[in-house]
Amino acid sequence: MPGASKHYDTIVIGSGPGGEAAAMNLAKHGQKVAMVEKHRVVGGACTHLGTIPSKALRHSVSEAIAFNTNPMFRDIGEPRVFCYQDVLRHAKDIASKQVIVRTDFYSRNKIDLVFGFASFIDKNTIKINLTAEAKHKEIQLSADNFIIATGSSPYLPDDIDFSHPRIYNSDTILDMEHTPPRLTIYGAGVIGCEYASIFAGLGVRVGLVNTRDRLLSFLDDEIADALSYQLRNENVLVRHNEEYSKIEADDDGVTLHMQSGKIIHSTALLWCNGRSGNTANLGLENVGLKADSRGQLKVNKAFCTDVPNIFAVGDVIGWPSLASASYDQGRAASFGIMGKKSYWKSDDVPTGIYTIPEISSVGKNERELTEAKVPYEVGQAHFKNTARAQITGQRLGMLKILFHRETLQILGIHCFGDQAAEIIHIGQAIMNQKGKGNTIKYFTAHTFNYPTMAEAYRIAALDGLNRIRYKVPEDDTVTELPLAK
Repeated sequence: MPGASKHYDTIVIGSGPGGEAAAMNLAKHGQKVAMVEKHRVVGGACTHLGTIPSKALRHSVSEAIAFNTNPMFRDIGEPRVFCYQDVLRHAKDIASKQVIVRTDFYSRNKIDLVFGFASFIDKNTIKINLTAEAKHKEIQLSADNFIIATGSSPYLPDDIDFSHPRIYNSDTILDMEHTPPRLTIYGAGVIGCEYASIFAGLGVRVGLVNTRDRLLSFLDDEIADALSYQLRNENVLVRHNEEYSKIEADDDGVTLHMQSGKIIHSTALLWCNGRSGNTANLGLENVGLKADSRGQLKVNKAFCTDVPNIFAVGDVIGWPSLASASYDQGRAASFGIMGKKSYWKSDDVPTGIYTIPEISSVGKNERELTEAKVPYEVGQAHFKNTARAQITGQRLGMLKILFHRETLQILGIHCFGDQAAEIIHIGQAIMNQKGKGNTIKYFTAHTFNYPTMAEAYRIAALDGLNRIRYKVPEDDTVTELPLAK
């Protein structure tokens, strides 16, 4: 534990992906760094409440589904029923392993760990209310620079009793000790859709309430439609354009009274409607900063706030609110502190949505290209036709490549199906090739292992080229086509 009034080059507040990446990069460049974490272990909400546990849950449920639907296993016994507590136990084991790994990172890089709640006294000083195990109740630390990486928490309306044992949010759902026969999920964003897939996979009758007119409108329409179909195929009842007027809970369950007049009753309620930045108790008023109505901080391209020595990264600054992006933002902010150029590209962030099956995309979708009047074409590969998907039994899904009709430049890639979040990175790498190498012809000019899921790129590329009746010139090479402007 560092002593009171100790001075650092940089103090990072929050040990999630953004804070961790910033602290490690600064330390590796010779800075004296401290990490302040309000929980008693490192990792932040990503490790303990969000990304890691929810994805571990999803994996366990996917394994259970594969077991129960595989004819080979049916020869040795009946389908098994897996309860929520079983899969949750596995998720918490993964989080514990992550803590061990990440704690070692700080030790090896000689970064001081301080466990407590930080708030600013002035632009160079913070006070920290230490956790219960600490010898001192409060200390003060100073630094030349600060990085706020405090993340976000579920938005909780005042008119809902979240202390009731049948009402959960996306954090407290990890403490649920039973498997509800019926579950209503309010909010059909990424988190809501992921948990709808998880609980439906456990045999729970799920009702998904969407306050908008379609699921995940930022996705390519065809991919969003595929998700909607798959959820309904798993008996998830999706209700669009609905908002609650009153929510009542008792020993028998939870009742939602909707503004449309509908009444929805279920065993439990999972609230997944929005998140707010964790800035309420940071003492921002003492340094001249003010968060917006969603608790988020405004930053420039270097992730610096209006106070020159205070930076912010991750969920606390809003979009894209992804663990992957937060990590890169943390590194970018650390380079800014050191006066070096950042290479993070905000327009090259792939989406990874861990429904069952997965969704991932990078680049433009069809709606955006149509509105911009870009002459594009589509190449598709349906997984049901690939040998690898037939071998694994994961036949649901497709890969979709959008490319310019004239230059063949890749404009967007969208994937729905098993390993989508992995598959997308092959296309992402080709999209970012320098010079003239980022065309759909890359996938027809190079050999892919067979059988693999990556082979879908070759199938989709051939499908797209056939659509435009592309004829290969005699002297054709991968790099001869001009790029779209």
